[in-house]
Amino acid sequence: MTPVVPPRFRDRLRRVVADTRPLAVPAFRRTFLGQSTAVIGMTVTAVAVPVQLYALTRSSLVVGLGGLVGFVPIVVFGLYGGAVADAVDRRKLYLLTSLVTWVVTLALLAQSVLEVRSPALILALVAVQSGGFAVSASVRSAMVPLLVPGEYIPAANALNYTAGSVGQVVGPLVAGVLIGLPGGFGWAYGADAVLFAAALYAAIRLPSFPSAAPAGRPGLRSVLEGLRFLGGNPVLLMSFAVDIAAMALAMPEALFPQAAATQFHGGVGPLYSAIAVGSILAGSLSGWIGRVRRQGVALTCAVACWAAAVAAAGFVHSLWAAVALLVLAGAADLVSVVYRQTILQTYVPDRMRGRLQGVYTVVVSGGPRLGDVRAGAMAAATTLTIAWSGAALLCVVVVVAGALCVRPFWRYDSRDHAEEVRT
Repeated sequence: MTPVVPPRFRDRLRRVVADTRPLAVPAFRRTFLGQSTAVIGMTVTAVAVPVQLYALTRSSLVVGLGGLVGFVPIVVFGLYGGAVADAVDRRKLYLLTSLVTWVVTLALLAQSVLEVRSPALILALVAVQSGGFAVSASVRSAMVPLLVPGEYIPAANALNYTAGSVGQVVGPLVAGVLIGLPGGFGWAYGADAVLFAAALYAAIRLPSFPSAAPAGRPGLRSVLEGLRFLGGNPVLLMSFAVDIAAMALAMPEALFPQAAATQFHGGVGPLYSAIAVGSILAGSLSGWIGRVRRQGVALTCAVACWAAAVAAAGFVHSLWAAVALLVLAGAADLVSVVYRQTILQTYVPDRMRGRLQGVYTVVVSGGPRLGDVRAGAMAAATTLTIAWSGAALLCVVVVVAGALCVRPFWRYDSRDHAEEVRT
């Protein structure tokens, strides 16, 4: 006999657990499922590439070059690709850049199977793949407000980022198993190619999204127009600034190896996975996020909670206490990411959305790298505690003070822009 769930309890549960209403929209559902599958494969490749580079060269410098080679195209094509997205049919651009990413994955598979053993070739493929990813990520995010009603946008973002966090947990585990097999790099790249096919299918099935107000021929001028729009809007500018502060001042990942060796006596794996686990937990309980109207205040509180939890994790000497605090930090990070993306998607008019998403892609990709550099330099010049917890506490002060000073951001109400999302 099927148990009867009281309506009042069911309604309360819906207000807490993840809001799945966007999945009722067929185009968004296909895109979500395709990208959720693809992100696992992309994470597998993200693990396989540095491992293969090190296996070929036995040089950490070459592995580090892989990160630099991937970052530069993200900056260039994130900005330029966003300008292109405002001038052309976004569905066609998304499909084209997704095909580029898939073809590069096939090339990585081929070089592994054929045993080419060329680090230079791998680095070149990583550069092309990063450029394709930068454009496709910008376009995909810019399409969300066109796929779902305005009231569903926070829930859609929560679902997307939760799926991304799941991929960040599952992908490295799958990569570890596949790389350990005979011919393991080929298996890893092959898995990515198969899984990414789901994203290609979703892109093919998307409706056409011609530009609402063509920006003319994309180039430096259109990129600068997007940057001027950002600079003239304190709400957007502050939402970007808190993201940079959160990553540059409070991202602790570069310190995990040292902390595991000197403070926690091993256990670096749980440290690396804790933030993603927290994001997954927060995403599964994200039903309330879309009901918050004062999103500037909510974003500030989420970033402050992220930084405070990170700071506390740096003070404790128990591995599992640190992991628990990093899980809490990851939960706050998921909330902040959803509000940052939602403010961008609802505040920016459709004619400018591609360019601003391109800037967002650069910020999201560059912030953690700035954090790694900052953390490593501070740890070398001071102590682990100052580099980890001291900087995170500074982040709390900077973010709260900045938000209070920028009154339009602090007073931002999502209802003021809900009707303008698709215009």
